[in-house]
Amino acid sequence: MNSRPRVTIQTADFDAGAEMAALRADDLGVGAIASFVGTVRDRGDGLSVSAMELEHYPGMTERSIESMIATAFARFDIRGARVIHRVGPLLPGDQIVLVVVSSMHRGEAFQACEFLMDYLKSHAPFWKKETTPEGARWVDARVSDDAALARWGHFGTNAQG
Repeated sequence: MNSRPRVTIQTADFDAGAEMAALRADDLGVGAIASFVGTVRDRGDGLSVSAMELEHYPGMTERSIESMIATAFARFDIRGARVIHRVGPLLPGDQIVLVVVSSMHRGEAFQACEFLMDYLKSHAPFWKKETTPEGARWVDARVSDDAALARWGHFGTNAQG
């Protein structure tokens, strides 16, 4: 099995293709790789966004994501998982997050990837600040993100309104 870390929080960009290749390296039982890459949008809640800054609690963030990966392994028939999340200042178009899951079959890989992304959006301890023409503002969790996680049997309480 792969000895690379399952969770990395970093300021640097990432190479999704290299991460997918590393996840399946030396595992001939992998029949599917599902991935998600999230990027910074140039709009948020109707306003243009010129920059975003992400903050986190080092150590706590990694443990929280590791715990959800362990849940994904228990829930889905997957062979590997990798999450990279960027922090610090980012610009529209920059990559923010990568979730990669390997499995013998595509259905399990797709489901586990979506499960992990739904968790990241609603429960991972990150704080996001957007710079708009009206100034900088902290971005609240969305009700729709909590609803997405609820379909997996996890209920969020982070959303506003």
